[in-house]
Amino acid sequence: MSSTERAAAGTADYLDQRTGVASAVKGFARKIFPDHWSFLLGEIALYSFVVLLISGVFLTMFFVPSMGLMEYEGPIASMNGQLMSEAFASTLDLSFEVPGGLLMRQIHHWSALLFMAAIVTHMMRVFFTGAFRKPRELNWMVGFILMILGLAAGFTGYSLPDDVLSGNGLRITDGVVKSIPLVGSYMSYMIFGGEFPGEHIIPRLFTLHILVVPALILALIGLHLLFVVLHKHTQYPGGGRTDKNVVGFPLFPVYVAKAGGFFFIVFGVLALMGGTMAINNVWNYGPYDPSPVSAGAQPDWYMLFLEGSLRLMPGQTEFVIAGYTLSLNVLIPAVVVPGLLFTFLAVYPFLEAAVTKDKREHHVLDRPRNVPVRTGLGVAFLAEFILLALAGSNDLIATHFDLSLNAITWVFRVGFFVLPVIAFWVTKRICLGLQRKDRELVLHGHETGRIVRFANGEYIEVHKPISDEERWLRVNYDAHRPLEIEPREDSRGVRRKGFRKDQALQALSRFFYEDRVEPVTPAELAAAHSHGDHDSLGSAEDSESALAIAGAPRDAAPAPDQQSDDHGHMS
Repeated sequence: MSSTERAAAGTADYLDQRTGVASAVKGFARKIFPDHWSFLLGEIALYSFVVLLISGVFLTMFFVPSMGLMEYEGPIASMNGQLMSEAFASTLDLSFEVPGGLLMRQIHHWSALLFMAAIVTHMMRVFFTGAFRKPRELNWMVGFILMILGLAAGFTGYSLPDDVLSGNGLRITDGVVKSIPLVGSYMSYMIFGGEFPGEHIIPRLFTLHILVVPALILALIGLHLLFVVLHKHTQYPGGGRTDKNVVGFPLFPVYVAKAGGFFFIVFGVLALMGGTMAINNVWNYGPYDPSPVSAGAQPDWYMLFLEGSLRLMPGQTEFVIAGYTLSLNVLIPAVVVPGLLFTFLAVYPFLEAAVTKDKREHHVLDRPRNVPVRTGLGVAFLAEFILLALAGSNDLIATHFDLSLNAITWVFRVGFFVLPVIAFWVTKRICLGLQRKDRELVLHGHETGRIVRFANGEYIEVHKPISDEERWLRVNYDAHRPLEIEPREDSRGVRRKGFRKDQALQALSRFFYEDRVEPVTPAELAAAHSHGDHDSLGSAEDSESALAIAGAPRDAAPAPDQQSDDHGHMS
Protein backbone atom coordinates (compact mmCIF):
# COMPACT_ATOMS: atom_id res chain seq x y z
CA MET A 1 0.00 0.00 0.00
CA SER A 2 1.36 3.41 -1.00
CA SER A 3 1.67 6.32 1.40
CA THR A 4 -1.26 8.07 -0.31
CA GLU A 5 -3.48 5.03 0.12
CA ARG A 6 -2.47 4.68 3.78
CA ALA A 7 -3.25 8.34 4.41
CA ALA A 8 -6.66 8.02 2.76
CA ALA A 9 -7.47 4.85 4.68
CA GLY A 10 -6.36 6.43 7.94
CA THR A 11 -8.50 9.51 7.33
CA ALA A 12 -11.53 7.38 6.48
CA ASP A 13 -11.05 5.26 9.60
CA TYR A 14 -10.66 8.39 11.77
CA LEU A 15 -13.90 9.87 10.45
CA ASP A 16 -15.80 6.59 10.69
CA GLN A 17 -14.88 6.05 14.34
CA ARG A 18 -16.09 9.54 15.26
CA THR A 19 -19.10 9.99 12.97
CA GLY A 20 -20.18 6.51 11.82
CA VAL A 21 -20.22 7.83 8.29
CA ALA A 22 -19.00 4.58 6.69
CA SER A 23 -22.36 2.78 6.84
CA ALA A 24 -24.18 5.79 5.34
CA VAL A 25 -21.63 6.19 2.56
CA LYS A 26 -21.68 2.45 1.86
CA GLY A 27 -25.47 2.36 1.62
CA PHE A 28 -25.62 5.50 -0.49
CA ALA A 29 -22.88 4.28 -2.83
CA ARG A 30 -24.94 1.16 -3.55
CA LYS A 31 -28.05 3.18 -4.33
CA ILE A 32 -29.39 2.15 -7.73
CA PHE A 33 -30.31 4.82 -10.27
CA PRO A 34 -32.03 4.16 -13.62
CA ASP A 35 -30.30 5.24 -16.81
CA HIS A 36 -32.11 7.62 -19.17
CA TRP A 37 -31.03 10.83 -20.89
CA SER A 38 -33.99 12.85 -19.59
CA PHE A 39 -32.79 12.38 -16.00
CA LEU A 40 -29.80 14.56 -16.91
CA LEU A 41 -32.05 17.63 -17.15
CA GLY A 42 -32.09 17.99 -13.37
CA GLU A 43 -28.32 17.52 -13.28
CA ILE A 44 -27.86 20.33 -15.82
CA ALA A 45 -29.82 22.64 -13.51
CA LEU A 46 -27.65 21.60 -10.55
CA TYR A 47 -24.36 22.03 -12.41
CA SER A 48 -25.32 25.37 -13.92
CA PHE A 49 -26.17 26.56 -10.39
CA VAL A 50 -22.70 25.50 -9.23
CA VAL A 51 -21.22 27.55 -12.08
CA LEU A 52 -23.44 30.45 -11.01
CA LEU A 53 -22.02 30.26 -7.48
CA ILE A 54 -18.40 30.10 -8.68
CA SER A 55 -18.72 32.97 -11.14
CA GLY A 56 -20.89 34.97 -8.73
CA VAL A 57 -18.22 34.88 -6.02
CA PHE A 58 -15.76 36.36 -8.51
CA LEU A 59 -18.16 39.12 -9.59
CA THR A 60 -19.03 40.01 -5.98
CA MET A 61 -15.41 40.96 -5.32
CA PHE A 62 -15.53 43.80 -7.85
CA PHE A 63 -19.14 44.95 -8.06
CA VAL A 64 -20.12 48.03 -6.01
CA PRO A 65 -23.83 47.85 -5.01
CA SER A 66 -24.34 51.58 -4.59
CA MET A 67 -26.62 54.12 -6.22
CA GLY A 68 -24.29 56.96 -5.29
CA LEU A 69 -23.59 59.16 -8.32
CA MET A 70 -20.15 59.68 -9.81
CA GLU A 71 -18.59 61.08 -12.95
CA TYR A 72 -17.17 58.34 -15.13
CA GLU A 73 -13.57 58.37 -16.30
CA GLY A 74 -12.46 55.16 -17.94
CA PRO A 75 -11.58 53.29 -21.11
CA ILE A 76 -14.97 53.92 -22.79
CA ALA A 77 -14.39 57.35 -24.29
CA SER A 78 -18.03 57.87 -25.27
CA MET A 79 -19.06 57.74 -21.61
CA ASN A 80 -16.31 59.86 -20.11
CA GLY A 81 -17.78 62.70 -18.11
CA GLN A 82 -21.23 61.11 -17.82
CA LEU A 83 -22.97 61.01 -14.45
CA MET A 84 -23.78 57.43 -13.41
CA SER A 85 -24.25 55.25 -10.36
CA GLU A 86 -21.34 53.44 -8.78
CA ALA A 87 -23.10 50.18 -9.61
CA PHE A 88 -23.04 50.93 -13.34
CA ALA A 89 -19.47 52.25 -13.21
CA SER A 90 -18.25 49.12 -11.42
CA THR A 91 -20.00 46.98 -14.05
CA LEU A 92 -18.04 48.82 -16.75
CA ASP A 93 -14.81 48.34 -14.79
CA LEU A 94 -15.61 44.62 -14.45
CA SER A 95 -16.10 44.37 -18.19
CA PHE A 96 -13.05 46.37 -19.37
CA GLU A 97 -10.47 46.69 -16.60
CA VAL A 98 -10.69 43.53 -14.48
CA PRO A 99 -8.80 40.63 -16.16
CA GLY A 100 -11.33 37.97 -17.08
CA GLY A 101 -14.17 40.13 -15.77
CA LEU A 102 -16.20 40.24 -18.97
CA LEU A 103 -15.76 36.48 -19.43
CA MET A 104 -17.04 35.81 -15.91
CA ARG A 105 -19.97 38.22 -16.39
CA GLN A 106 -21.04 36.43 -19.54
CA ILE A 107 -20.53 32.95 -18.07
CA HIS A 108 -22.66 34.04 -15.10
CA HIS A 109 -25.44 35.33 -17.35
CA TRP A 110 -25.48 32.29 -19.64
CA SER A 111 -25.48 30.02 -16.59
CA ALA A 112 -28.56 31.80 -15.27
CA LEU A 113 -30.37 31.29 -18.58
CA LEU A 114 -29.38 27.61 -18.69
CA PHE A 115 -30.35 27.13 -15.03
CA MET A 116 -33.90 28.31 -15.70
CA ALA A 117 -34.14 26.41 -19.00
CA ALA A 118 -33.07 23.17 -17.28
CA ILE A 119 -35.52 23.68 -14.40
CA VAL A 120 -38.46 24.35 -16.72
CA THR A 121 -37.61 21.41 -19.00
CA HIS A 122 -37.08 19.12 -16.01
CA MET A 123 -40.45 20.12 -14.55
CA MET A 124 -42.17 19.44 -17.86
CA ARG A 125 -40.58 15.99 -18.00
CA VAL A 126 -41.84 15.31 -14.47
CA PHE A 127 -45.30 16.63 -15.39
CA PHE A 128 -45.81 14.69 -18.62
CA THR A 129 -44.59 11.39 -17.14
CA GLY A 130 -46.53 11.67 -13.88
CA ALA A 131 -43.41 11.62 -11.69
CA PHE A 132 -45.24 13.95 -9.25
CA ARG A 133 -47.62 11.23 -8.07
CA LYS A 134 -47.52 9.75 -4.57
CA PRO A 135 -45.12 9.86 -2.76
CA ARG A 136 -43.52 12.78 -4.64
CA GLU A 137 -46.12 15.53 -4.29
CA LEU A 138 -43.97 17.40 -1.77
CA ASN A 139 -40.92 17.09 -3.98
CA TRP A 140 -42.93 18.60 -6.84
CA MET A 141 -43.71 21.57 -4.58
CA VAL A 142 -40.00 21.88 -3.73
CA GLY A 143 -39.19 21.94 -7.45
CA PHE A 144 -41.95 24.50 -8.05
CA ILE A 145 -40.56 26.80 -5.34
CA LEU A 146 -37.08 26.35 -6.82
CA MET A 147 -38.43 27.60 -10.14
CA ILE A 148 -39.94 30.68 -8.46
CA LEU A 149 -36.67 31.33 -6.63
CA GLY A 150 -34.83 30.97 -9.95
CA LEU A 151 -37.04 33.70 -11.39
CA ALA A 152 -36.30 35.85 -8.34
CA ALA A 153 -32.56 35.24 -8.65
CA GLY A 154 -32.60 36.11 -12.33
CA PHE A 155 -34.63 39.29 -11.81
CA THR A 156 -32.53 40.59 -8.90
CA GLY A 157 -29.27 39.88 -10.72
CA TYR A 158 -30.47 41.32 -14.02
CA SER A 159 -31.36 44.61 -12.27
CA LEU A 160 -28.03 45.15 -10.52
CA PRO A 161 -26.00 46.90 -13.30
CA ASP A 162 -28.39 49.90 -13.15
CA ASP A 163 -28.36 50.40 -16.91
CA VAL A 164 -31.25 51.65 -19.04
CA LEU A 165 -32.57 48.16 -19.79
CA SER A 166 -32.58 46.90 -16.19
CA GLY A 167 -33.88 50.27 -14.97
CA ASN A 168 -36.86 50.00 -17.30
CA GLY A 169 -37.51 46.54 -15.85
CA LEU A 170 -37.51 47.98 -12.35
CA ARG A 171 -39.88 50.72 -13.49
CA ILE A 172 -42.28 48.06 -14.79
CA THR A 173 -41.97 46.26 -11.45
CA ASP A 174 -42.84 49.50 -9.65
CA GLY A 175 -45.94 49.88 -11.82
CA VAL A 176 -47.01 46.29 -11.19
CA VAL A 177 -46.64 46.67 -7.42
CA LYS A 178 -48.58 49.96 -7.46
CA SER A 179 -51.43 48.33 -9.40
CA ILE A 180 -52.26 46.09 -6.42
CA PRO A 181 -55.40 47.57 -4.85
CA LEU A 182 -55.20 49.37 -1.48
CA VAL A 183 -51.65 48.32 -0.49
CA GLY A 184 -49.77 48.76 -3.79
CA SER A 185 -48.45 52.28 -3.25
CA TYR A 186 -47.31 51.45 0.29
CA MET A 187 -45.52 48.31 -0.94
CA SER A 188 -43.73 50.29 -3.64
CA TYR A 189 -42.61 52.89 -1.11
CA MET A 190 -41.30 50.14 1.16
CA ILE A 191 -39.47 48.27 -1.63
CA PHE A 192 -37.73 51.30 -3.13
CA GLY A 193 -37.26 53.25 0.09
CA GLY A 194 -39.27 56.17 -1.21
CA GLU A 195 -40.46 57.30 -4.61
CA PHE A 196 -39.01 55.32 -7.52
CA PRO A 197 -36.13 54.79 -8.00
CA GLY A 198 -35.02 55.88 -4.53
CA GLU A 199 -31.50 55.30 -3.23
CA HIS A 200 -31.75 51.83 -1.70
CA ILE A 201 -33.06 49.43 -4.35
CA ILE A 202 -29.66 48.31 -5.74
CA PRO A 203 -28.16 47.46 -2.29
CA ARG A 204 -31.38 45.63 -1.37
CA LEU A 205 -31.43 43.65 -4.61
CA PHE A 206 -27.73 42.85 -4.10
CA THR A 207 -28.41 41.40 -0.65
CA LEU A 208 -31.26 39.32 -2.02
CA HIS A 209 -29.24 38.18 -5.02
CA ILE A 210 -26.03 37.06 -3.30
CA LEU A 211 -27.34 35.98 0.10
CA VAL A 212 -31.04 35.33 0.63
CA VAL A 213 -32.09 33.73 -2.66
CA PRO A 214 -28.96 31.52 -3.13
CA ALA A 215 -29.24 30.30 0.47
CA LEU A 216 -32.87 29.30 -0.08
CA ILE A 217 -32.02 27.63 -3.40
CA LEU A 218 -29.17 25.65 -1.80
CA ALA A 219 -31.42 24.52 1.04
CA LEU A 220 -34.19 23.42 -1.32
CA ILE A 221 -31.75 21.64 -3.66
CA GLY A 222 -30.53 19.66 -0.65
CA LEU A 223 -34.12 18.84 0.33
CA HIS A 224 -34.94 17.93 -3.29
CA LEU A 225 -32.02 15.48 -3.48
CA LEU A 226 -32.90 14.05 -0.06
CA PHE A 227 -36.41 13.27 -1.29
CA VAL A 228 -34.96 11.58 -4.39
CA VAL A 229 -32.88 9.29 -2.16
CA LEU A 230 -35.74 8.59 0.27
CA HIS A 231 -38.34 7.86 -2.39
CA LYS A 232 -35.93 6.10 -4.80
CA HIS A 233 -35.70 7.28 -8.38
CA THR A 234 -38.55 6.98 -10.85
CA GLN A 235 -37.99 4.85 -13.95
CA TYR A 236 -39.54 4.53 -17.37
CA PRO A 237 -41.77 1.50 -18.04
CA GLY A 238 -39.99 -1.50 -19.50
CA GLY A 239 -39.10 -5.11 -18.97
CA GLY A 240 -38.60 -6.08 -15.33
CA ARG A 241 -39.43 -2.60 -14.01
CA THR A 242 -42.11 -2.36 -11.35
CA ASP A 243 -43.11 -0.06 -8.50
CA LYS A 244 -41.20 -2.33 -6.14
CA ASN A 245 -37.75 -2.24 -7.76
CA VAL A 246 -35.30 0.01 -9.58
CA VAL A 247 -33.45 -1.23 -12.66
CA GLY A 248 -30.21 0.63 -13.25
CA PHE A 249 -26.64 1.09 -12.07
CA PRO A 250 -25.16 1.86 -8.63
CA LEU A 251 -24.20 5.39 -7.68
CA PHE A 252 -20.58 4.36 -7.16
CA PRO A 253 -18.59 3.98 -9.32
CA VAL A 254 -20.89 4.32 -12.38
CA TYR A 255 -22.84 7.50 -11.67
CA VAL A 256 -20.07 9.22 -9.74
CA ALA A 257 -17.89 9.01 -12.84
CA LYS A 258 -20.76 10.03 -15.13
CA ALA A 259 -21.78 12.96 -12.93
CA GLY A 260 -18.21 14.24 -12.63
CA GLY A 261 -17.67 14.11 -16.37
CA PHE A 262 -21.02 15.67 -17.12
CA PHE A 263 -20.33 18.57 -14.76
CA PHE A 264 -17.18 19.48 -16.67
CA ILE A 265 -19.07 19.19 -19.97
CA VAL A 266 -21.68 21.67 -18.71
CA PHE A 267 -18.96 23.94 -17.32
CA GLY A 268 -17.03 23.75 -20.59
CA VAL A 269 -20.06 24.58 -22.72
CA LEU A 270 -20.92 27.57 -20.52
CA ALA A 271 -17.32 28.78 -20.64
CA LEU A 272 -17.37 28.47 -24.44
CA MET A 273 -20.62 30.42 -24.62
CA GLY A 274 -19.27 33.08 -22.26
CA GLY A 275 -16.11 33.44 -24.32
CA THR A 276 -17.72 33.59 -27.76
CA MET A 277 -21.31 34.84 -27.36
CA ALA A 278 -21.77 38.40 -26.10
CA ILE A 279 -24.70 39.03 -23.80
CA ASN A 280 -26.04 42.00 -21.81
CA ASN A 281 -23.58 44.59 -23.15
CA VAL A 282 -24.67 47.34 -20.76
CA TRP A 283 -22.34 49.94 -22.32
CA ASN A 284 -24.60 49.92 -25.38
CA TYR A 285 -27.54 51.08 -23.26
CA GLY A 286 -25.87 53.55 -20.92
CA PRO A 287 -26.61 54.36 -17.26
CA TYR A 288 -30.22 54.36 -16.13
CA ASP A 289 -32.18 57.47 -16.96
CA PRO A 290 -35.97 57.48 -16.52
CA SER A 291 -36.54 59.52 -19.69
CA PRO A 292 -35.37 57.16 -22.51
CA VAL A 293 -36.96 53.79 -23.23
CA SER A 294 -35.06 51.87 -25.90
CA ALA A 295 -36.96 50.12 -28.69
CA GLY A 296 -36.62 46.37 -29.06
CA ALA A 297 -35.95 45.94 -25.33
CA GLN A 298 -36.80 42.52 -23.93
CA PRO A 299 -35.95 40.85 -20.61
CA ASP A 300 -34.36 37.41 -20.34
CA TRP A 301 -36.40 34.62 -21.93
CA TYR A 302 -37.94 33.33 -18.69
CA MET A 303 -39.53 36.76 -17.99
CA LEU A 304 -40.74 37.32 -21.55
CA PHE A 305 -44.17 35.80 -20.76
CA LEU A 306 -44.80 38.59 -18.24
CA GLU A 307 -43.71 41.24 -20.74
CA GLY A 308 -45.96 39.71 -23.38
CA SER A 309 -48.92 39.59 -21.03
CA LEU A 310 -48.52 43.32 -20.32
CA ARG A 311 -48.24 44.15 -24.02
CA LEU A 312 -51.42 42.27 -24.94
CA MET A 313 -53.68 43.84 -22.32
CA PRO A 314 -55.81 46.73 -23.67
CA GLY A 315 -55.13 50.03 -21.94
CA GLN A 316 -58.79 50.99 -21.65
CA THR A 317 -59.27 48.83 -18.57
CA GLU A 318 -58.12 51.55 -16.16
CA PHE A 319 -60.85 53.06 -14.01
CA VAL A 320 -61.05 55.87 -11.47
CA ILE A 321 -63.43 55.00 -8.63
CA ALA A 322 -64.03 57.65 -5.93
CA GLY A 323 -60.70 59.24 -6.72
CA TYR A 324 -58.83 55.91 -6.62
CA THR A 325 -57.25 54.57 -9.82
CA LEU A 326 -57.83 50.88 -10.43
CA SER A 327 -55.25 49.78 -13.02
CA LEU A 328 -56.70 46.52 -14.32
CA ASN A 329 -54.60 47.01 -17.45
CA VAL A 330 -51.56 46.21 -15.28
CA LEU A 331 -53.04 44.13 -12.47
CA ILE A 332 -54.64 41.47 -14.68
CA PRO A 333 -51.71 40.73 -17.03
CA ALA A 334 -48.92 41.09 -14.45
CA VAL A 335 -50.56 39.58 -11.34
CA VAL A 336 -53.68 37.61 -12.23
CA VAL A 337 -52.45 35.81 -15.39
CA PRO A 338 -49.08 34.68 -13.92
CA GLY A 339 -50.89 33.78 -10.71
CA LEU A 340 -53.28 31.49 -12.59
CA LEU A 341 -50.46 29.84 -14.57
CA PHE A 342 -48.32 29.22 -11.50
CA THR A 343 -51.28 28.07 -9.40
CA PHE A 344 -52.11 25.49 -12.06
CA LEU A 345 -48.57 24.09 -11.84
CA ALA A 346 -48.56 24.05 -8.04
CA VAL A 347 -51.92 22.35 -7.41
CA TYR A 348 -52.14 19.96 -10.36
CA PRO A 349 -50.66 16.87 -8.57
CA PHE A 350 -53.19 17.24 -5.76
CA LEU A 351 -56.01 17.83 -8.23
CA GLU A 352 -55.22 14.66 -10.18
CA ALA A 353 -54.93 12.64 -6.97
CA ALA A 354 -58.36 13.90 -5.90
CA VAL A 355 -60.11 12.89 -9.13
CA THR A 356 -58.49 9.45 -9.27
CA LYS A 357 -58.73 8.54 -5.56
CA ASP A 358 -55.44 6.76 -6.17
CA LYS A 359 -53.55 6.21 -2.89
CA ARG A 360 -50.87 3.86 -4.23
CA GLU A 361 -47.19 4.69 -4.55
CA HIS A 362 -45.97 5.12 -8.11
CA HIS A 363 -42.34 4.66 -9.14
CA VAL A 364 -42.84 3.63 -12.78
CA LEU A 365 -43.54 6.61 -15.03
CA ASP A 366 -46.53 7.06 -17.32
CA ARG A 367 -46.33 7.16 -21.09
CA PRO A 368 -47.81 10.60 -21.96
CA ARG A 369 -50.20 9.01 -24.48
CA ASN A 370 -51.84 6.97 -21.71
CA VAL A 371 -52.96 10.11 -19.83
CA PRO A 372 -54.44 12.22 -22.66
CA VAL A 373 -55.99 14.99 -20.56
CA ARG A 374 -52.86 15.57 -18.48
CA THR A 375 -50.73 15.65 -21.62
CA GLY A 376 -53.21 17.97 -23.31
CA LEU A 377 -53.22 20.35 -20.34
CA GLY A 378 -49.43 20.39 -20.31
CA VAL A 379 -49.23 21.20 -24.01
CA ALA A 380 -51.91 23.91 -23.57
CA PHE A 381 -49.85 25.44 -20.75
CA LEU A 382 -46.72 25.43 -22.90
CA ALA A 383 -48.65 26.89 -25.85
CA GLU A 384 -49.86 29.76 -23.65
CA PHE A 385 -46.37 30.35 -22.28
CA ILE A 386 -44.80 30.40 -25.76
CA LEU A 387 -47.52 32.70 -27.12
CA LEU A 388 -46.94 35.21 -24.28
CA ALA A 389 -43.17 35.00 -24.83
CA LEU A 390 -43.65 35.76 -28.53
CA ALA A 391 -45.99 38.63 -27.63
CA GLY A 392 -43.18 40.04 -25.50
CA SER A 393 -41.21 40.39 -28.74
CA ASN A 394 -44.06 41.69 -30.91
CA ASP A 395 -42.07 44.80 -31.86
CA LEU A 396 -39.14 42.70 -33.08
CA ILE A 397 -41.49 40.41 -35.02
CA ALA A 398 -43.06 43.48 -36.66
CA THR A 399 -39.74 45.03 -37.69
CA HIS A 400 -38.03 41.81 -38.79
CA PHE A 401 -40.95 40.54 -40.89
CA ASP A 402 -42.33 43.92 -41.96
CA LEU A 403 -45.72 43.31 -40.35
CA SER A 404 -48.23 45.56 -38.65
CA LEU A 405 -47.63 45.79 -34.89
CA ASN A 406 -51.35 46.26 -34.25
CA ALA A 407 -52.26 43.22 -36.39
CA ILE A 408 -49.69 41.06 -34.56
CA THR A 409 -51.01 42.22 -31.19
CA TRP A 410 -54.60 41.35 -32.13
CA VAL A 411 -53.57 37.94 -33.44
CA PHE A 412 -51.87 37.26 -30.11
CA ARG A 413 -54.88 38.54 -28.18
CA VAL A 414 -57.18 36.13 -29.96
CA GLY A 415 -54.60 33.36 -29.68
CA PHE A 416 -54.37 33.91 -25.92
CA PHE A 417 -57.88 32.47 -25.57
CA VAL A 418 -58.05 30.17 -28.60
CA LEU A 419 -54.59 28.58 -28.87
CA PRO A 420 -54.61 26.68 -25.52
CA VAL A 421 -58.02 25.18 -26.32
CA ILE A 422 -56.88 24.05 -29.77
CA ALA A 423 -53.59 22.72 -28.38
CA PHE A 424 -55.44 20.75 -25.69
CA TRP A 425 -57.99 19.25 -28.08
CA VAL A 426 -55.43 18.28 -30.75
CA THR A 427 -53.04 16.78 -28.20
CA LYS A 428 -55.80 14.79 -26.53
CA ARG A 429 -56.98 13.38 -29.88
CA ILE A 430 -53.42 12.46 -30.85
CA CYS A 431 -52.92 10.64 -27.53
CA LEU A 432 -56.17 8.70 -27.92
CA GLY A 433 -55.21 7.82 -31.48
CA LEU A 434 -51.82 6.54 -30.32
CA GLN A 435 -53.52 4.43 -27.65
CA ARG A 436 -55.81 2.88 -30.28
CA LYS A 437 -52.76 2.19 -32.42
CA ASP A 438 -51.20 0.41 -29.45
CA ARG A 439 -54.33 -1.73 -29.10
CA GLU A 440 -54.07 -2.71 -32.76
CA LEU A 441 -50.41 -3.64 -32.33
CA VAL A 442 -51.15 -5.78 -29.27
CA LEU A 443 -54.09 -7.56 -30.90
CA HIS A 444 -52.71 -8.04 -34.39
CA GLY A 445 -48.98 -7.21 -34.44
CA HIS A 446 -47.00 -5.13 -36.91
CA GLU A 447 -48.17 -4.76 -40.49
CA THR A 448 -45.80 -6.43 -42.96
CA GLY A 449 -47.38 -5.72 -46.34
CA ARG A 450 -47.41 -9.48 -47.14
CA ILE A 451 -50.65 -10.74 -48.64
CA VAL A 452 -51.79 -14.37 -48.43
CA ARG A 453 -54.72 -15.92 -50.36
CA PHE A 454 -56.62 -18.86 -48.90
CA ALA A 455 -58.32 -21.70 -50.79
CA ASN A 456 -61.70 -20.03 -50.36
CA GLY A 457 -60.39 -16.93 -52.16
CA GLU A 458 -59.96 -14.79 -49.04
CA TYR A 459 -56.96 -12.45 -48.92
CA ILE A 460 -55.33 -11.39 -45.66
CA GLU A 461 -52.28 -9.40 -44.67
CA VAL A 462 -49.85 -11.34 -42.49
CA HIS A 463 -48.85 -9.43 -39.34
CA LYS A 464 -45.56 -9.73 -37.49
CA PRO A 465 -46.13 -10.52 -33.80
CA ILE A 466 -44.78 -8.14 -31.18
CA SER A 467 -42.49 -9.26 -28.38
CA ASP A 468 -43.62 -9.82 -24.81
CA GLU A 469 -41.85 -6.64 -23.69
CA GLU A 470 -43.54 -4.58 -26.41
CA ARG A 471 -46.88 -6.05 -25.43
CA TRP A 472 -46.32 -5.41 -21.71
CA LEU A 473 -45.39 -1.78 -22.40
CA ARG A 474 -48.67 -1.20 -24.24
CA VAL A 475 -51.07 -2.88 -21.83
CA ASN A 476 -49.60 -2.24 -18.39
CA TYR A 477 -51.24 1.08 -17.52
CA ASP A 478 -54.22 2.29 -15.53
CA ALA A 479 -57.22 3.52 -17.50
CA HIS A 480 -58.95 5.45 -14.71
CA ARG A 481 -62.70 5.77 -14.84
CA PRO A 482 -64.85 8.71 -13.69
CA LEU A 483 -65.63 8.66 -9.98
CA GLU A 484 -68.81 7.02 -8.72
CA ILE A 485 -70.35 8.90 -5.80
CA GLU A 486 -73.03 8.12 -3.24
CA PRO A 487 -76.57 9.51 -3.76
CA ARG A 488 -77.54 13.01 -2.65
CA GLU A 489 -79.74 11.61 0.13
CA ASP A 490 -79.34 8.58 2.33
CA SER A 491 -81.95 5.85 2.88
CA ARG A 492 -83.80 8.05 5.39
CA GLY A 493 -84.04 10.98 2.95
CA VAL A 494 -81.44 13.06 4.80
CA ARG A 495 -79.17 15.08 2.56
CA ARG A 496 -75.62 13.79 2.74
CA LYS A 497 -72.84 16.13 3.87
CA GLY A 498 -70.12 16.73 1.33
CA PHE A 499 -72.34 15.87 -1.64
CA ARG A 500 -71.57 19.10 -3.50
CA LYS A 501 -67.84 18.51 -3.13
CA ASP A 502 -68.20 14.93 -4.37
CA GLN A 503 -70.35 16.14 -7.25
CA ALA A 504 -67.71 18.68 -8.28
CA LEU A 505 -64.97 16.02 -8.13
CA GLN A 506 -67.14 13.66 -10.18
CA ALA A 507 -67.64 16.31 -12.87
CA LEU A 508 -63.90 16.97 -12.89
CA SER A 509 -63.12 13.26 -13.12
CA ARG A 510 -65.45 13.00 -16.12
CA PHE A 511 -63.46 15.75 -17.82
CA PHE A 512 -60.28 13.77 -17.13
CA TYR A 513 -61.35 10.21 -17.83
CA GLU A 514 -64.64 10.01 -19.72
CA ASP A 515 -62.74 9.70 -23.01
CA ARG A 516 -60.35 6.81 -22.53
CA VAL A 517 -59.00 3.72 -24.26
CA GLU A 518 -58.97 0.59 -22.14
CA PRO A 519 -55.86 -1.61 -22.28
CA VAL A 520 -56.18 -4.98 -24.00
CA THR A 521 -57.39 -7.76 -21.70
CA PRO A 522 -56.24 -11.42 -21.89
CA ALA A 523 -59.70 -12.40 -23.16
CA GLU A 524 -59.49 -9.87 -26.00
CA LEU A 525 -56.03 -11.07 -26.90
CA ALA A 526 -57.13 -14.71 -26.98
CA ALA A 527 -60.13 -13.83 -29.14
CA ALA A 528 -57.94 -11.85 -31.53
CA HIS A 529 -55.77 -14.94 -32.10
CA SER A 530 -58.67 -17.23 -32.97
CA HIS A 531 -59.00 -16.86 -36.74
CA GLY A 532 -59.88 -20.34 -37.98
CA ASP A 533 -57.84 -21.03 -41.10
CA HIS A 534 -55.61 -18.05 -40.31
CA ASP A 535 -54.16 -19.95 -37.37
CA SER A 536 -52.69 -22.52 -39.73
CA LEU A 537 -50.13 -19.97 -41.00
CA GLY A 538 -46.74 -20.99 -39.68
CA SER A 539 -43.45 -19.18 -39.32
CA ALA A 540 -41.54 -17.51 -42.13
CA GLU A 541 -39.18 -20.49 -42.24
CA ASP A 542 -42.11 -22.86 -42.82
CA SER A 543 -43.77 -20.60 -45.36
CA GLU A 544 -44.19 -23.21 -48.12
CA SER A 545 -45.91 -25.78 -45.90
CA ALA A 546 -48.05 -23.04 -44.30
CA LEU A 547 -49.21 -21.79 -47.66
CA ALA A 548 -49.92 -25.34 -48.83
CA ILE A 549 -52.09 -25.99 -45.77
CA ALA A 550 -53.93 -22.72 -46.38
CA GLY A 551 -54.46 -23.61 -50.01
CA ALA A 552 -52.61 -20.54 -51.19
CA PRO A 553 -50.53 -20.42 -54.40
CA ARG A 554 -46.88 -21.51 -54.12
CA ASP A 555 -45.62 -18.13 -55.28
CA ALA A 556 -47.40 -16.20 -52.54
CA ALA A 557 -45.35 -14.23 -49.98
CA PRO A 558 -44.15 -16.26 -46.96
CA ALA A 559 -45.97 -15.70 -43.68
CA PRO A 560 -44.23 -14.62 -40.49
CA ASP A 561 -44.34 -16.44 -37.18
CA GLN A 562 -47.76 -16.92 -35.69
CA GLN A 563 -48.36 -14.53 -32.78
CA SER A 564 -48.17 -16.24 -29.42
CA ASP A 565 -51.18 -16.50 -27.16
CA ASP A 566 -49.00 -15.64 -24.18
CA HIS A 567 -50.11 -12.23 -22.99
CA GLY A 568 -47.01 -11.53 -20.90
CA HIS A 569 -47.12 -9.00 -18.03
CA MET A 570 -50.62 -7.71 -18.67
CA SER A 571 -52.62 -5.80 -16.12
